[in-house]
Amino acid sequence: MEQFVEFAGNHPGLMLAFSVILGLLVWSFVGESISGIKSLLPQEATLLINHDNAIILDVRQESEYVNGHIINSIHIPLNNLATKIKSLEKYRNRPIIANCMSGNRSNSACRTLKKHGFENVFNLKGGVTAWQNASLPLKKGKK
Repeated sequence: MEQFVEFAGNHPGLMLAFSVILGLLVWSFVGESISGIKSLLPQEATLLINHDNAIILDVRQESEYVNGHIINSIHIPLNNLATKIKSLEKYRNRPIIANCMSGNRSNSACRTLKKHGFENVFNLKGGVTAWQNASLPLKKGKK
């Protein structure tokens, strides 16, 4: 233990880096349960779509969306979501799976939906990239 304290005293930069990495690791395990937003793999999302009539909400920009999107997805860019949330009201009782390119923006969309009282909200883990890597189909064009 004395050696650890001595090491920590001699290498504060390394200890800070270790603390940050440890914190991020813990957050990756605990964060999902704290936020209440569950992440789904593409295969889990397809099951939810097929069995529970889930809605896909694509929060990418228009240029990304037209290059390929999940079939029957609803497109509302993240920066417009708060103002267009009422258009999702009719889907309040259905599961909503938010997606973007990698899963980061869609996580923000999930938090916005939760703030507006949507309970059954999921994030597509890895986004459209993971969807493509799972060899699942994308549709090109506007709708």
